[in-house]
Amino acid sequence: MRAPIVTLTTDFGLSDHYVGSMKGVILRICPGTPIIDISHEVTPYAIAEGAYLIAQAYLTFPRGSVHVVVVDPGVGSERRPILMEAAGQYFIAPDNGVLGMIIAREKHKVRAISNSRYFHHPVSQTFHGRDIFAPAGGHLASGVRSSSFGKIIADYVRPSFAEPRQTGPKSWAGEILKVDHFGNIVTNFRAADFPRFEEITIGVTNVGRLVRSYAESPSGELVAIAGSSGYWEVSLNQGSAADRIGCRAGDACHIRV
Repeated sequence: MRAPIVTLTTDFGLSDHYVGSMKGVILRICPGTPIIDISHEVTPYAIAEGAYLIAQAYLTFPRGSVHVVVVDPGVGSERRPILMEAAGQYFIAPDNGVLGMIIAREKHKVRAISNSRYFHHPVSQTFHGRDIFAPAGGHLASGVRSSSFGKIIADYVRPSFAEPRQTGPKSWAGEILKVDHFGNIVTNFRAADFPRFEEITIGVTNVGRLVRSYAESPSGELVAIAGSSGYWEVSLNQGSAADRIGCRAGDACHIRV
């Protein structure tokens, strides 16, 4: 029986040995398992951005897939490693909210990973990606039951970035989830929840023109578009909206209806 797919999402980049070491650990435990890189270019420490990426990607993977997500500014602290089952798939990550968007969307069950039998020893205080998360993914792919890793918990982190916060009768505060490769600014305002609005504000910039495609947007004008993720994005046709405005993942944004 073929081993399930294991995916990796991290903020490690590709200039160091970190990602390669994680893959080596997984393959040593479960030789031949397919490993897919979702992204290793998450902005360092940007938990909301990592949450957005895995929440977009898992929907395209088959049942039984194992997703290892390591955006972990609290590595070495008391934060727990967790294993979540949702949508017929498995998610291994730090308990810091990086799985929050999937938690908000899917029925789920969360376990604390506490059985050190499935760790890579000795465990470093600075590289749990190699020593805890990757080996958990490898063992899970090799057929170890999820119940073997630890007990079910209910007090896992539920982050605030998953949902905008209403600040007035017609206004909501949100957060930039991602600035993509093209400079499009992905907000956490769902297009289904805000089908029409007066403007999106980022910093001191107001954007009120809505378009259906990038080609509809006039050259040099900032516009709002409902992106493939289902969230409103602020874009600049053939240019970087993020560079124009001067913003990054994690910054505040506002919408007025």
